[in-house]
Amino acid sequence: MRSPIDNYLADLHADLLGLDTGVPFQGIPAMKDADNSKFAIAIATVDGHVYQVGDAELEFSIQSISKPFSYALALDDMGLEIMDEKVDVEPSGDAFNEISLARDSGRPANAMINAGAIATISMIRDRDTGRFERLLEHFSAAAGRSLEVSESIYASEALTGHRNRALAYMLRSFDIIETDPTPVLEDYFRACSVMVNTRDLAMMAATLANGGTQPITGTQVMGQEAVQRTLSVMTTCGMYDDAGSWIAAVGLPAKSGVGGGLIAVLPGQLGLAIYSPALNPHGSSVRGVEASERISADMGLHFVRAARLGRSVIRENYSIAEVPTHIRHTDAAEKLLAEYGECARIIELAGDLLFAGTESLVREVSSLDNDVELVILDLRRVDEIDKIAVRLIHQLARELSDESRTLALVQELAFEELSSLRSFPSRNEAIEWAQSTLLARHGSPDMVPETVAVRDFSALAPLDASDIAKLESLMEESQIEDGRILRRPGQEFGGVYFILGGKVATSTLESGKAVRRATLSAGMTFGEIALSAEGEQITRVTALGKLHLKVLSAASITQLEAEDPAAALRFWKALARDAYTRVEANIKDSTHPLN
Repeated sequence: MRSPIDNYLADLHADLLGLDTGVPFQGIPAMKDADNSKFAIAIATVDGHVYQVGDAELEFSIQSISKPFSYALALDDMGLEIMDEKVDVEPSGDAFNEISLARDSGRPANAMINAGAIATISMIRDRDTGRFERLLEHFSAAAGRSLEVSESIYASEALTGHRNRALAYMLRSFDIIETDPTPVLEDYFRACSVMVNTRDLAMMAATLANGGTQPITGTQVMGQEAVQRTLSVMTTCGMYDDAGSWIAAVGLPAKSGVGGGLIAVLPGQLGLAIYSPALNPHGSSVRGVEASERISADMGLHFVRAARLGRSVIRENYSIAEVPTHIRHTDAAEKLLAEYGECARIIELAGDLLFAGTESLVREVSSLDNDVELVILDLRRVDEIDKIAVRLIHQLARELSDESRTLALVQELAFEELSSLRSFPSRNEAIEWAQSTLLARHGSPDMVPETVAVRDFSALAPLDASDIAKLESLMEESQIEDGRILRRPGQEFGGVYFILGGKVATSTLESGKAVRRATLSAGMTFGEIALSAEGEQITRVTALGKLHLKVLSAASITQLEAEDPAAALRFWKALARDAYTRVEANIKDSTHPLN
């Protein structure tokens, strides 16, 4: 099944294709004729899963999106204290190419503007390989593949980069750059000319989100301290003179580039990347900014909202075949449920369903085998559901329905936003529905008979016809109305009840609330378990709809024991065998206790 997140991105992409304002960057001849129709969005999670739509494999130059990664490499090389002596961490409030140097020290305002980025490049040290080779390896490690430089864009940058040359020589005059600025400029131009695609940028952003570890390769690309400082500066300075508006509307550390790319980072959760070459007056992609605002709002990604990571959302994923059933079925029905039990899955959730948790849930459901017909989401341990979770759960339900599959919820205290979906107050009741649905779809009518004669009860199978006839002659027949309580906890043993038609529910009282323990239907018995509790009833038994019974009362059993002790003994052995079989089934898997 296609993920609802893929569908959301596809709809957003189609909607924003009509946004045709802005023009490609005109300051670099090799880029001024970029195709405005190209548009891509990619989201990479910190475990390496990528959602993408549009021209996500189309390459373009990284431009200023190189700056956060150059800064992180310099921080790892030099440390915070030395870097702070050369490059400040304050928003400039100016455009990306303004001459923003402190009057007294010559320090650039931050590493995200051109002056600060050029100074940053000068701080990266040659080691076994040259400075630019280290930069390219660093970018490639974050992207998870080998990246290359566009020589044509580099040549165009070098030919027209007069303002950047002026910045470099001013930095040299203040000893911010301590050597010849020309090689520094060349490496800066080359760093901006590295070719990436939108998927690459999403993975690079996800590497920052993942504390510097590349999500797929597991390579530690940059240190935690460098990542923390880099994301901090991206938050306040990454969008230049539009940073305040960006952080208010989108609320994510970000960096744009005049090549049309844009990245945003939700620490601990994901990296977002967008490409569209038409720029706004601030030098950022028009579609990129609009898409980021929409995604942040729709998915609840603003850092103020998404800061609570909480526990892992998915606790367990198991089939109903792995859970001891609280419903007694015929042997044929039990056999069918053993065969088809994997067709119904229960996914237990816990914590907060914000974007990251919802994304993992959506991915889990979307990856289920096509044979899974019923999906039950157990929400009883979920504390909060964000609007993106509501939206995607509803979409999951629709898409499963389109494939003739069904989504159901277990929610003791129902979330109002999900009240229109099929819901059950307990897992037991959800399992009962799932079993009934599978039996109806794959079984025959005799597997769930509406009526059963006494002679056909499985509990009496070891007895011969004469014993069964003798027992039935001692039974009393009755018709019971819906809702009538037949047995209450603490009552003395009242006999064995044979259900000829209809259903009963057994329940216990916990914290003042009735909790259903079992549902019994035609062909099943109740009442005999009281003998194992010092002769007292331990559950409440209530009729579910109209009920047809025959009762072998305690007095009738005493009469049988007096008149035919051997027949009475055979009867008790048959009941004990049946009870043992049921108890064994209920404790076969203690990892999923009845609840």
